[in-house]
Amino acid sequence: MTKTQYSQTWDLDMFFEGGSDSEGFASYIEDTHHKMKELEKCVKEWEIPTPTNNANAIIHIVDHVNVTFKQLMESSAFVSCLSAQDVNDKNAGLYRAKLNQLGADLSTILTTFDQKLSQIQENTWNDILNHPTLNKLSFVLNERRNQVKEKLPLEQEALVNDLAVDGYHAWGEMYDTIVGSMSVILDDNGEKKELSVGQAANKLSSSERNTRKEVHDKLQKAWADKEDYFGETLNHLSGFRLQTYKHRGWDNVLKEPLQINRMNEQTLHAMWNAINKHKNIFVHYLQRKASLLGLERLSWYDIGAPISNNENKVSFDNGAEFIEEQFERFGPKMAAFAKRAFEESWIEAEDRSGKQPGGFCTSFPDSKQTRVFMTYSGTPSNVATLAHELGHAFHQHVMDDLEPLNQLYAMNVAETASTFAEMIVADASVKHASNEEERLHLLEDKIQRSVAFFMNIHSRFLFETRFYEERKKGTVSVEKLKQLTEDAQREAYCDSLDEYSPYYWASKLHFHITDVPFYNFPYTFGYLFSLGIYRKALESGRDFEEKYISLLQDTGRMSVEDLATKHLGVDLTDQEFWESAIEICVKDVEEFLRLTENSKKNV
Repeated sequence: MTKTQYSQTWDLDMFFEGGSDSEGFASYIEDTHHKMKELEKCVKEWEIPTPTNNANAIIHIVDHVNVTFKQLMESSAFVSCLSAQDVNDKNAGLYRAKLNQLGADLSTILTTFDQKLSQIQENTWNDILNHPTLNKLSFVLNERRNQVKEKLPLEQEALVNDLAVDGYHAWGEMYDTIVGSMSVILDDNGEKKELSVGQAANKLSSSERNTRKEVHDKLQKAWADKEDYFGETLNHLSGFRLQTYKHRGWDNVLKEPLQINRMNEQTLHAMWNAINKHKNIFVHYLQRKASLLGLERLSWYDIGAPISNNENKVSFDNGAEFIEEQFERFGPKMAAFAKRAFEESWIEAEDRSGKQPGGFCTSFPDSKQTRVFMTYSGTPSNVATLAHELGHAFHQHVMDDLEPLNQLYAMNVAETASTFAEMIVADASVKHASNEEERLHLLEDKIQRSVAFFMNIHSRFLFETRFYEERKKGTVSVEKLKQLTEDAQREAYCDSLDEYSPYYWASKLHFHITDVPFYNFPYTFGYLFSLGIYRKALESGRDFEEKYISLLQDTGRMSVEDLATKHLGVDLTDQEFWESAIEICVKDVEEFLRLTENSKKNV
């Protein structure tokens, strides 16, 4: 038994004591607002450089941007944590609305700055970037300068930003409000318990099929009861996005997500084509799993089921110590960071009602700390999720001393760091299993993640791509949303299941997040890209940690194609890289099929 006792609730008071009633937090936001006004004044008064003036004015503005950005991110992170730990925190909701407005104001200020950058003559611009302070920001500044040329004139972009507060982001907030008010009544050993949808979803990994089916059916009913509301939120936020694209002259709905993720479409297609080429063996895995569970075919709620009736519960402390140990095998810095996160209560993991569903990691750049949110119920998947979120946190940790503008790494490389950390722990779990049954159980848990990235995430991508094409024609009905969802799931899972999840479009938060569109393919990118990194790590041993940190520190200042070329020596537009990464997952499935060849369900 472990002797360590880590807190399962996070410490937010070190940022601002008193939660959403904190006077210190209110003052901090006011100071942020004041700094933003100063930045706005600087940008408006700045005259476009000519060959006769130097880079000092731009450096001054960049300094203002850095300070304002850090404070706004700090404030947003604090409010996100308050809302996640207590969905009924109304003051947190009010603060979020205020921060959304500040975010819109900052976007307008930066658009003004970007448009002025775009008007600088090329020769003058190149001279400016030679300044040592700005040269370190050359990728980001060039990116901003070029992308603004594809947007609307300043006044119209400012209007879009302002209208987005109540006409776009508000729909995402409405979704959160509706979900936060939902609950499911489940029978727990004869006792009726009211659970949040997040708590109920954790029950889908139960070893009892009747339990899984009951949870699935009740969750489906809960989503169905609110289907009209969710139909409204999804249609309106996507409609706002499409109208913005139309006025900018953007026909391809993938343009913005690809831009945000600093990758090209050829890379995206190479990745999906490689996955489709190798899906057949994962279908064999699903078929074998069905056989092990005594079923003809799996249903949606069976995908995450354990193949053994002996549920392997892992206490939070044991899970934490295992993560620390496995990170230590990779490198001392990652292990020391994880230990600090546990010891200083950076993690909210308590299994209680009133919390938001899901998990996330958020950064406090002004304090140079992070916070991790999840609901821990003791499953091996929970341990993997915890490692996943700590991977995000470590990524931010190694970026803390870089210029804030160089810390804005894209979502796909963010998912690289998280899935790399998850892979370290998952692989170690299999290798250090105490017996053959546990080893098989952990191997299967590891394969489940491959299925999630190759099939579940693919279904989300297919759904969202087709949904946006339908939305261009007008409002999409709830019935059509369900049909699009199920069609995408059938295709992504190669029609291998006998029951799907038609309300997935409503239940999946990612479809309703307004910060980034297409919150799906970056997960799969990160998973496979991390496998390429993991292979390098295995070849290099503990010496690889510094190279890994160097790669992470470059994630905010180059495209993913250039990142892969520089640090891995590979071409991401070539399907060969993706297939070599998938091969690692294929070997897991081949071993699983070999180990279970003569197995059958004991009934």
